[in-house]
Amino acid sequence: MAKMTGKDNKINKENIDEENLDEILENPAFELEEEQEDVSEENKEVEESKDKQIASLVDSLKRNMAEFDNFRKRTDKEKSQMYGMGQKEVIEKLLPTVDNFERALSSVPEEEKENSFTLGIDMIYKQLMTTLESMGVVEIEAIGNNFDPNLHNAVMHEENDEFGENIVAEQYQKGYMYKDTVLRHSMVKVVN
Repeated sequence: MAKMTGKDNKINKENIDEENLDEILENPAFELEEEQEDVSEENKEVEESKDKQIASLVDSLKRNMAEFDNFRKRTDKEKSQMYGMGQKEVIEKLLPTVDNFERALSSVPEEEKENSFTLGIDMIYKQLMTTLESMGVVEIEAIGNNFDPNLHNAVMHEENDEFGENIVAEQYQKGYMYKDTVLRHSMVKVVN
């Protein structure tokens, strides 16, 4: 039986014969080689498992990022819509005040139009209208235009040969639009 020294720790198939088989099997290098083969197979399985887990986590991360991006876009849109709705609501509540300014200014007698009080009221009215226009509020043009049920509210009809058919002859209350939305329809008289 041939003794294996420290230099011969590595086992080759050529070195194996029946005489030294027992010695080889008892050698720690042989056990280590068997363990290394088992470990390398386990490592492959562990690596495959880790690769699958990493792929699953990457996919989950991408999905969560996409969901978050959609959520952010949706909340930004909702926020801007709520802001616009809030503005619209405030403007609608200011329109009767605008009407009252117009009535007050139209009822001032001609001799008092140069009065400092009347001039002050007129300046406040113009400032209010400038502010509303800067916010996107526009008066709906009615008199002399074709009747449009999306913009006008016909409260009276009359027969008149001066105007064509379906033309707005008179306006009783001004209508206003905010951006692309009608805040208040113009109250008008239509010629048939």
